[in-house]
Formats: sequence, structure tokens, C-alpha cells
Amino acid sequence: MNRFLYSLFLYLALPFVPLKLLWRGIKQPAYLKHCGERFGFYNGPVNQPIIWLHCVSVGETRAAEPLIQALQTQYPEHQILITNTTPTGRDASQQLFGNAVLRVYLPYDLPFAVNNFLNHFKPKIGLLMETELWFNLIAVCKQREIPLLLLNARLSEKSANGYAKLGKLASEGMQSLSAVAAQTAADFSRFQTLHANNISVAGNLKFDVKPPAGSVDKGLQLRKLLGNKRTIFLAASTRKGEEKHILAAVKGLDILTTNLLTIIVPRHPQRFNEVESIIQNSGLTYQRRSHLVGSVDKNIQVVLGDSMGELFTYYAACDFTLVGGSLFEYGGQNLIEAACMGKPILIGSHTFNFADATENAIRAQAAIRVKNMAALRDSIQYLLHNAPKREKMGEAALSFSKASTGATMHLMKLIAQYLHT
Repeated sequence: MNRFLYSLFLYLALPFVPLKLLWRGIKQPAYLKHCGERFGFYNGPVNQPIIWLHCVSVGETRAAEPLIQALQTQYPEHQILITNTTPTGRDASQQLFGNAVLRVYLPYDLPFAVNNFLNHFKPKIGLLMETELWFNLIAVCKQREIPLLLLNARLSEKSANGYAKLGKLASEGMQSLSAVAAQTAADFSRFQTLHANNISVAGNLKFDVKPPAGSVDKGLQLRKLLGNKRTIFLAASTRKGEEKHILAAVKGLDILTTNLLTIIVPRHPQRFNEVESIIQNSGLTYQRRSHLVGSVDKNIQVVLGDSMGELFTYYAACDFTLVGGSLFEYGGQNLIEAACMGKPILIGSHTFNFADATENAIRAQAAIRVKNMAALRDSIQYLLHNAPKREKMGEAALSFSKASTGATMHLMKLIAQYLHT
């Protein structure tokens, strides 16, 4: 495929885009806001030179926090612009940075929309977080001599094979990036096979993210409401299909005897009601976090974490955790947040999104891999009855987290090579 055919395909799909936004807006009304931005129409003046970061959703936005703080300190005369693709990513940006940054949606990768975006903001540099490859955007930035860097870059073997099938389109896109800062040596090698230029290994920026101020205190307050004498198991960032198996594993234990309380926090807020139905069908007694006023009744077995921006609070409140997205082929969610909170980690077999971090956490004895549902139940039971093991794993998790920091410093040095003030 070449870029002409790629653009033609996007233009042919254009009439269906409003229908897609409307469909998403039924479940998540925020998709119906700021629609013009998705086509390159923006309001408001731009009074300072722009440093632009693109963060698809919540995970990338939170990961960028230490880098954004460093950029604000190093380049105070510049304005930070954050673009997102999802409303939840935009909301995370608002929670983290307030009015200290500009925020808009990145337009669809249509030539006219991309040109509108660049004409309005005129960024001095573009920083794409993780694996965001929009080929018209990359090409137009190169034409305009706007440095475009792919940072905290990760590329699974599956994704690398997918891009390879695009042939010339992908290779030209990779070669048009100014630089790629890969998370790991394995990511470095996969970007090499796609002919990217100026690749380096900078580590994973997510290790530099610090827990929000007060998250430990908030966790202790939540723990008091949940019950200080109960053992709390957190299933964090769960994906579709996982909750049923997690609840079955928990139900297989003698919950009343063990005094276990399970918290389930779905990855996507639009699934809160769906997950509530799954808990109801499991026969376990439950309560929603949003309905929690006083202490949780001792007969409650499950709490549905239906609140936003509280994941660190949940980690602080729990005794051990399962990091979701890993029981099925989703690639796994971020276990680094759990590690920096010093929590023992259970992780499933499917972790290609965080392969290097996962293997290192297991090697450091901060995490246990569960290969099937029976192993999940057995591992929950093992940690439930083994407080010394939980303590040892928690200490290992903290050590592993602290030893892996430093990506922000590497990225700032790389950015300085391209950002001419």
C-alpha cells in the first residue's frame, strides 16, 4: 500500500465517521463533544510556541506526566499542547494538568484535517507517545520540517508483523520520523526491521510516574471503610470476559472463613453497568464504590470500583492485586503502577504490551504469573493465607520499580537535540 491508497481509503470511510461517533456517544456521551476538532477545526488563539504531545488515551496521558512536568520546567516560554483520541484520555489530562496545558483531539489522519491542525498550532516539535503511527501526519510534519519523535515506543511482534504487511507505507512512515526512543532492546530490534531511523533505548517512562499526592492517605481511608481486618484482593483494569473468571476463582474459596473482600475495577468506565450484571449473576454479594458512604458490611464479598482516577487509591488499599487485560489476549495492562505502590502482583499469560516489564517483575519476585484459571484460584488462595510472602513480594515490587527509573532524563536529552528555542 502507498499513501495515496491509504488516504483514498480514509476519504471513502469519511461519510461513516459521524455514525461511528454517534454510536460511541450512545454509551459514552463525551464522544459527541468537540467533534469539530476531529476534523481539524479549532478555536482560540495560540500565543506561545507549542510543544505538542499526542497521548491516545488514559495510559499514555498518565505515563507522560513526568515528561510534561520536565518540559514545563525546562521550556517555560513554550506552551504544552496535549492531543488525545479518547474522551477518557482528555479527562485524565484535565485531572493531571488543569489549565496549565492546552488540550484538543488529534484530527483524523486526513490530509485536510492534518494541515488544519498544523496551520492552527504550528508546533515546534511533535512527540508521539508509545505506538501512534498516522502516516499522513508523519508525512506532512516531514514536509514542514517539524521534528516528530516517537517516545516511550513499544512494538509487539504482532504489531510489527502487521505494519510489515503495509510495505512501503509503513517503511516510509518509519523513516520519516525524526527519532524513535524505544522502551526495550526487543522494541529496538522490531523498529529496526521496519527501517526506522535514529532508534535508541530509553527505558519505560511509566516507571518515572509518581503516585498522585495523597493517594496513600486516601487508600488508608478507603481501607478503613472496607475493613482493616479483611484481606483485600484487587482485580485492576479488567477487560471484557475476565470478570466472570475472576469471580469464579474467588467463589471457589471459602470466602466467609477467609474474610476476603474482592475489588473489581474495569478498565473502561462504559462497562461499569455490564460488570455489575456479571457480579449479580455470580451470586456474590456486592456494593458499588460510588454508593459507598459508610463502612462496607461484613457480608459484602465484592466491591465494584466504578470511580475514575482512583486506581492508585485502590492499590494503596489492597493487600495484593491481579493486573487485568492479561487473562485473555489483550496484551496486559500496566503492572508498573502496582509495583510502585509496593503490592504483590498476579499477572496472566498474555502480557505482550508490557512483556519486558512483566518478565523483569517476575524475575525480581515481585509478580507471579498465572497460566490458567485454576492457577489463578490457587495463587489467590496462596497469597491470601501467606502474609509473609505478600510482604516479601511487596518489598521486591518497590525495589524493582525504583531500579527501573530514569527514562525522563533520557527523553529530555533526546528532545533537546531537536527543539531549537
